[in-house]
Amino acid sequence: MIPINKVTSDSACRTFLSNDVSFASFINAVVFEGEQLIRPENLVRYENDTAFIINDSKRIEDKKRRRDIVVKSDVNGIYCILGVEHQSSVDKAMVVRCAIYEMLEYLKQLENKEYKRLVPQIMVAFYTGPKKWNVPVKLSDYFEIPEELKKYINDWKIILVDVKEMDTSKIKDEQTRYFIEAIQAMYKGDYIKLHQKRKMNTNNLIYAAIITGSLDMIKDIVEGDEMDMCEGMERMAEGFRSEGRTQGREEGILVGRVEGKLEEKQNTLLMQLRCKLGDLSKETENTIRSSTMEKLNKLTVSIFDIQSENDVLRIIH
Repeated sequence: MIPINKVTSDSACRTFLSNDVSFASFINAVVFEGEQLIRPENLVRYENDTAFIINDSKRIEDKKRRRDIVVKSDVNGIYCILGVEHQSSVDKAMVVRCAIYEMLEYLKQLENKEYKRLVPQIMVAFYTGPKKWNVPVKLSDYFEIPEELKKYINDWKIILVDVKEMDTSKIKDEQTRYFIEAIQAMYKGDYIKLHQKRKMNTNNLIYAAIITGSLDMIKDIVEGDEMDMCEGMERMAEGFRSEGRTQGREEGILVGRVEGKLEEKQNTLLMQLRCKLGDLSKETENTIRSSTMEKLNKLTVSIFDIQSENDVLRIIH
């Protein structure tokens, strides 16, 4: 189990994408539309510290830029540099930052006599914040350019990937897909579609919760190397449902597994019904809390057929 109190959003994403399978699956999905051009076994970690000096009449600055994840791989027999820069908040300087990273890399290659030609590179800006990205994604968006100069201005644009808008059907690796879907579900509060039982790596669930700021909601439910993602999500659901990600949780809702003690069973069913129907009436809640295990099991079997509180009362009586 990872020390969850010491992991930031940036380090969580960086650690996840440091896995070659996850990185390759991510790049294939967002850059190559799901085509499997990047193979995990062909990835080589690339030293991406880049030092540069800015000279002017007043100062000399020695600064260092480091991209989050940079690898070298071949694409149809041609070696390329592939990078991911994680961004947890909207940054209006992102285009300029990415341009600096890339141009400094080319400058470093030019100064290295081992390179006969420059190695092409792409960098993906991976945004995992809750807000909509509403700042420039290309250099020309910053300017008001005279019409006469537009054809002379060198534009620079970034490959921006917003985790909330990713098409997970293009992600081949199962654990990478679950990771992205977990983040999307936490932001949307959409847990009903996760009813199908799937196994998700526990650390990946923790990373997703750290990235979405939802760590408090899952720190008491992760166990072992894997957990059932549907169960984990359902036990978080009531805490997230009202505003997508709320900070509080109602006493006694997020406890136990579906099997187990009567109280745990009651709490789990109440949470599932709130996810599906919204706030429950006092009558429905009291009925569930006073029901036997046999009646609760009957309700559990029919949980995905329930459309209203009347259905609940009909089944349980």
